[in-house]
Amino acid sequence: MTDVLVCIKRVPGASGEVLLSDDDQHVDARHVGWTLSAHEECAVELATQVAGATGGTATAVTVGSSDAVEQLRDALAVGCGRAVLVEADTERFGPADVAAAIAEVVRTHDAAGTTYGLVLLGNDAADTGDFQVPVRLAYALERPVVTGISTCEVDGETVVAQGDGPDGPEVFELPMPAVVAVMEGGVAPRYPSVIGRMKAKKVAIETLTPSVEPVGSGRVRLTLPPEQPSAVQVLGHGPEAAAAVVDLLEDLGMVSR
Repeated sequence: MTDVLVCIKRVPGASGEVLLSDDDQHVDARHVGWTLSAHEECAVELATQVAGATGGTATAVTVGSSDAVEQLRDALAVGCGRAVLVEADTERFGPADVAAAIAEVVRTHDAAGTTYGLVLLGNDAADTGDFQVPVRLAYALERPVVTGISTCEVDGETVVAQGDGPDGPEVFELPMPAVVAVMEGGVAPRYPSVIGRMKAKKVAIETLTPSVEPVGSGRVRLTLPPEQPSAVQVLGHGPEAAAAVVDLLEDLGMVSR
């Protein structure tokens, strides 16, 4: 039996244009709403798969405001059996603070009788792209860690994780308990059904207050990449454009004469 803890984060939804806050510290979500990142959707799916295959339970945890209960209920609606909100001001919490708060949850639950053999996280935060929490959490818990993973399963007391490396597929075997950071693409995440959402509303959310004194992110500012220029070339109008289209397709290697 493997009990799994999956860590999620409330992030702005994807949109055609990304806006930043006035101080360039956060993504402005006023016009796009909130969701989970694609990495974390896959981590939730893997958590429920591993827990189901081993007879364990999957618990979702997030560090954030009370609004993040919405994302916790999304995780409950697709198979997690328990959810924990570590209520904190995310504007004051940097990656080290988030990792410390999650480690505190792991230790608290372990003392209460629930030991997480596997902790899953998204490979990086969709809004800030820190890439730090999984490794910092593993160091705090003194557990082995692997990042950039597509799929994983538990074989006895070993986590078998697969990912894509620079030279092709890679397989890692980690002794449990372990920490694994998940990237999207390895599994297809489920989306909440009406019945799942109704059941999720009945689950009591455990709320904890971290003892962490935040040190912050040290972030100077977020920046947006420059807009890519685009140009349109009109090849012609009507039948007279046919020759130009053929020439273009030939230049692209799509046809040959």
